Amino acid sequence: MNEKIRFKEVLVIDQNGDQLGVMSRNAAINAAYDADLDLVCVAPKAKTPVCRIMNYGKYRFEQQKKLKEMKKNSKVVSLKETQLSPTIDVHDKNVKLKRTLKWLEAGDKVKIAVRFRGRQLAHIDIGQKILDDFVAECADYCVVEKPAKLEGRTLTAILAPKKK
Repeated sequence: MNEKIRFKEVLVIDQNGDQLGVMSRNAAINAAYDADLDLVCVAPKAKTPVCRIMNYGKYRFEQQKKLKEMKKNSKVVSLKETQLSPTIDVHDKNVKLKRTLKWLEAGDKVKIAVRFRGRQLAHIDIGQKILDDFVAECADYCVVEKPAKLEGRTLTAILAPKKK
């Protein structure tokens, strides 16, 4: 910006977006000062560096405003986890299902994990059936982001909420 620009010649663009052409650094700075604005280098890596005449304070303010607006509009999606076991009973499964549906409606992703302990690992098909039934009951509220996969002693699937 202004005197900190170290290039001998720069391509100058004025505040209206018109090209003034290639000028020496001092001439460009003088043109910016004549307009009561700043000379800002916008493309230093170009063959002839590009500088623009603009109000730098106003430009920074608008960039910060855009950044705040983007942060305000973005929604942080958290990943909740529901743990099941191959020997889960109907009522316990319904309680966990109700809680999972509440999370999905709130817009959170849910990781469903079926943990195998000891000899249960010999009957992965039972855990797979429980997980598939659980996902089928959630189907109206979610899409399967990552299908069921066995990782160590845990069978996991990730569900994402449906777009409204």
